Amino acid sequence: MKEADKLDKIAITVKSHRLLKQLLQENPLLEEIMRNSKNETEALVGVQQWVMEGLRKNPDAYDYYSHDHGGRDRFERLHWKDYAAIRLLDYIDNAGREFPDHNLRGEIAVSNPIKLLWLAVNKGTGGAKPYFFEDMLHLLRQFSGSAEPHPPSDDDVRAWMDRYPVGSDPRIVKLREENRERIINILIDMIDAGEISSNKYRFSEGMSREQKFLQMLRWWNEHTFHLHFAIRTPDLLNRMLGESLDPDTMKLLYDAEAKGIPFFVNPYYLSLLHVRVPYFAIGADLAIRHYVVYSKQLIDEFGHIVAWEKEDLVRPGEPNAAGWMLPSQKNVHRRYPEVAILIPDTVGRACGGLCSSCQRMFDFQSGHLNFNLDKLKPEETWSQRLEKLMEYFEQDTQLRDILITGGDALMSTDHSLRQILDAIYDMAVRKKEENAKRPEGEKYAELLRVRLGTRLPAYLPQRITPELTELLADFKRRASAIGVRQFVVQTHLESPMEITPETRTAVQRLLSAGWIVTNQLVFTAAASRRGHTARLREALNDIGVLTYYTFSVKGYMENNFNFAPNARAVQEQLEEKRIGRIPDEYHDDIRALTVDGENITTNIDALRRETGLPFLATDRNVLNLPGVGKSLTYRVIGITRYGRRILAFDHDATRNHSPIINDLGKIIIIESKSISEYLQQLADIGEDTAEYLDLYGYSIGETEPRMNIFEYPEYDYEVTQDFSNLQLG
Repeated sequence: MKEADKLDKIAITVKSHRLLKQLLQENPLLEEIMRNSKNETEALVGVQQWVMEGLRKNPDAYDYYSHDHGGRDRFERLHWKDYAAIRLLDYIDNAGREFPDHNLRGEIAVSNPIKLLWLAVNKGTGGAKPYFFEDMLHLLRQFSGSAEPHPPSDDDVRAWMDRYPVGSDPRIVKLREENRERIINILIDMIDAGEISSNKYRFSEGMSREQKFLQMLRWWNEHTFHLHFAIRTPDLLNRMLGESLDPDTMKLLYDAEAKGIPFFVNPYYLSLLHVRVPYFAIGADLAIRHYVVYSKQLIDEFGHIVAWEKEDLVRPGEPNAAGWMLPSQKNVHRRYPEVAILIPDTVGRACGGLCSSCQRMFDFQSGHLNFNLDKLKPEETWSQRLEKLMEYFEQDTQLRDILITGGDALMSTDHSLRQILDAIYDMAVRKKEENAKRPEGEKYAELLRVRLGTRLPAYLPQRITPELTELLADFKRRASAIGVRQFVVQTHLESPMEITPETRTAVQRLLSAGWIVTNQLVFTAAASRRGHTARLREALNDIGVLTYYTFSVKGYMENNFNFAPNARAVQEQLEEKRIGRIPDEYHDDIRALTVDGENITTNIDALRRETGLPFLATDRNVLNLPGVGKSLTYRVIGITRYGRRILAFDHDATRNHSPIINDLGKIIIIESKSISEYLQQLADIGEDTAEYLDLYGYSIGETEPRMNIFEYPEYDYEVTQDFSNLQLG
């Protein structure tokens, strides 16, 4: 007997029975179909005929369902009821399909919701959980029209945004000064007791307590101080937080330590966590706290984590999942023709702290990434390897964008970063000189954009020193002269509470070097609360940062705690981000912002005043697919017995891809939690789930258009259509 057949015999629970009874009472025609069907096949046909009759009333919706016409424009013409009809028909079209579920370590998931309803109605079996019936109940209310959408007003969105203070609020600054004082005094005690020591950070003999404290305040402004005294154990974390962590949290942290999960949080970032919670900022630091404290799911899965991005799995001499041949397994990642990610063999492989939902947790599990900073210093062979990497870039026909990341690009020392940037500059010069010899139509793409991927403006803003600023400014001056046009620091601030006075200063320095700063938010459960992301966009604009991506959390069950369903990403896009949507007539003004990085803060403010927008919604809500590329173009085609949705993603049709995507087809994602579980999690952290009323109804997504501000400048020559470093089939 197949495993699925065994599950079909499992009785449903009392709660499931009650939800089913309610569902049938509200949908008498559905009950008639179910009770009059002799088997699941008849039930499928009956529901299909019922739903199709309703869908055909809107030709746009029928065309969208049948894939005759898709795209953003037609998506925006769908009605609320159309979403439900399309989902029901997709459930029927995909009935019985089996999918490997990496959330359950490869266990096979079967989607057949109409069969589950038929079994429940006629036999009381099928094993479907209450989460499944809750999702189906909302789906049928949406289809029947008994549940209409309730879009929030602009005032609603503004009220939600106002719940979240910014880290530069004087009241928040005062609280963090208290935290800093507590942490400094603990460090003084530990140094005096010989619990920690440093050749660089030590007190002179005979110093008074006050003198030691003042010395610590001076050291606090040095990024190396925070790296040296980073907290690496649960007990020290709790001590630094005034013994405020509850026993359940401590048990989790002990379990994580025993499992071998790295732990690394620097004193500055730790000072951002509330110990004395103010009435005006209850829960405001959750998005930060959830980055520091590990979840039970992560701990349970560590050791079993599989790579999400298939490009992370590279064998020597073989192309990656996107078809690209790479010069190094660990130094270069690549998805798109125009972009290459450079991960240097420097301290840039580490970060200023370890985020609990880190996309590289797979690499930490394997030991490839770690926080032994001394062992991450460049070896003698790094200069030779860097030279070979530059040869690869120089000989590539389509590359025009290099993203230096890690880890974190700015964890590299100034010396190492200068070495990398100099190598990129020299490569770009050679490529330009060689290109002059090539005929029109055979010329290679030249370097147009250089990016630095870093979270240090949030994690460790002390790293952005005047010396680093001058290094970046010097590179921009030299690279601009040879045709590089865009210089971007791509950072990751997760919460308005991370925008401290120190962060503001760090960003101002980066902007003064002529680099623009863009932000990538990871849309965690805490960050997905109503108004949180909109408030972050506004606070980022206030300091001159443009938003770039809002990423759904990727990964499998290890990131279950931080995961917010893709339905919430679509809801946030359509209901909250819309108040910052930029009218078409201002798109040229948006693009002009990047030309004058030094004055971008003033120019953003002026544009917001002119348009009346609280923020400029320049980011796109997307998911990094476990195939190739980023997208939010999907349909919910199935649902498991546990109520977890199964999504079929298409690739983003608005940008260039490797030709391999023509053979990849749709990318299947099984979400790691149901909508009901997500709403319960929100309730547990104090949210009013009535504010998320329409969440169940969002089952279709379309990737937003890419803002022209992030497009590459045009060449004044014709680039070859040939691909290099590509191997298909």
